Amino acid sequence: MKSVSRRATRRKFLAGLASLGAVSFAPRGVWAQADSLESHLARDPMRPQFHLLPAKNWMNDPNGPIYFKGRYHMFFQYNPLAAVWGDMSWNHAVSEDMIHWRHLPVAMTPTPGGPDSFGCFSGSAIVVGDRVYVVYTGTQKSTDALATIRDGTNDIEETQCLAWSDDPLLVKWIKDPQPIVSRPPTGMLFTGFRDPSAWKQGDWYYLTVGSGVENVGGCVLLYRSRDMKSWEYLHKLTSGEWDGKKTSNPCDDGEMWECPEFFALGNGHVLIYSTMGKVFWESGVLDESRMTFTAKRKGVLDWGAFYAPKTQLDAQGRRILWGWIQERRDEVAMKAAGWSGMMSLPRVLSLDADGALRMETLPALTRLRSGRIKAENMRATLPGATGEVLFTGTRGKGFTCTMSAGAMELLKVSYESESHAFSADGKTITLEAGDMPTVHGFVDGSVIELILGGRIGVTKRFYFNEPEAPDVVAVAEGMGAIDLSAWKIAPISNDRLTTPARIS
Repeated sequence: MKSVSRRATRRKFLAGLASLGAVSFAPRGVWAQADSLESHLARDPMRPQFHLLPAKNWMNDPNGPIYFKGRYHMFFQYNPLAAVWGDMSWNHAVSEDMIHWRHLPVAMTPTPGGPDSFGCFSGSAIVVGDRVYVVYTGTQKSTDALATIRDGTNDIEETQCLAWSDDPLLVKWIKDPQPIVSRPPTGMLFTGFRDPSAWKQGDWYYLTVGSGVENVGGCVLLYRSRDMKSWEYLHKLTSGEWDGKKTSNPCDDGEMWECPEFFALGNGHVLIYSTMGKVFWESGVLDESRMTFTAKRKGVLDWGAFYAPKTQLDAQGRRILWGWIQERRDEVAMKAAGWSGMMSLPRVLSLDADGALRMETLPALTRLRSGRIKAENMRATLPGATGEVLFTGTRGKGFTCTMSAGAMELLKVSYESESHAFSADGKTITLEAGDMPTVHGFVDGSVIELILGGRIGVTKRFYFNEPEAPDVVAVAEGMGAIDLSAWKIAPISNDRLTTPARIS
């Protein structure tokens, strides 16, 4: 086993765009003396077997997940040329159940000479009749005066762009050649300008864009339109406070919020956004007459390798959360592997009566169970680093759950009864008064994805040098009665690649 000291970040280029020329293209002959890249990837024991990821290369943010004409579509940030960040495009996969996925052709790539010539960055999708619109951030090389990314290089300009598809399979797309929002608000000392999200409310379409004010903090800009093409800036929907510790990337210190999304949930509204390496949520009240948001409750979505999420409504009207599960290994390792990143499992969001956010994995994931794993002496073995576990504790009784591979401890989660809180990876997670102390987890190749108490995620990456995936042993210890259940999980493809879709 080996430890990971460096993580790949979504906006790695902010610290030095000049280095991208060296990493945007994989060496052409890297697999010439071995089996094909596809064969290598299909045998890689660290590739997941039931998480969505492309057949090869780099992926990051989920973009525009949507249910359309009886199918779920997932778009995501993708480098078609290498297993490291660069050449940002929108890849595309389709599913009937949000679990089993098939690849479709890459949906959008940079247009030479266009507003997205440097990359098609993140965005969202919205259904209007038989048409699907996507709003996304186009980036292009520009001048210091027009640059919106302030990282010391100051030559990348971000604008908000529009594309649409009338194709039932959403394979064919048309781009508007001009940005729909070309500049941040006049006079604003902005720290970034990206990741639009759109929705319909009454007679208006609304659009949020992630941004921030220098030396003040991150914020969400709000626009409106009658036709999805001509947009009027209104005001900041909400804003936060900078931590006062300047970094080269304003997302690392709270001066910039990226990937914001605002949506109705239950009897309230929820905002999610990513900054300082984490994903935050706020729930509260929207004043629809003034279109201002007042937060009442706040928290973190996931204490781990989980970032830049998006949500969608499923066929039943549930709010489904997706997130990018990041690598925790360096570029050399990612290039050697030929892949980087994966999509989280789908999580269902809801609000308590008091506005506290709840989270659970999609109940339909139980269909992947291929047999129960016998638990003896509060110990269960997940063969080949693949399986599902559920620890259920007793209120008032503390316990500890540990996952290990051989002598290497992968993750330990402890429940403290007096404080009614979990600790995991150095983080303390306090539950609500009525919550049960549960630990629900999935292990898949090189990731552990947990939800604690139905409240918060903990996503952990792990790596190993062995040619086969090790067994992962889950053990519970404690003072009170603890139930441990475990299941084998069936893969969603035969070769860890997820074969291309053939849809009529």
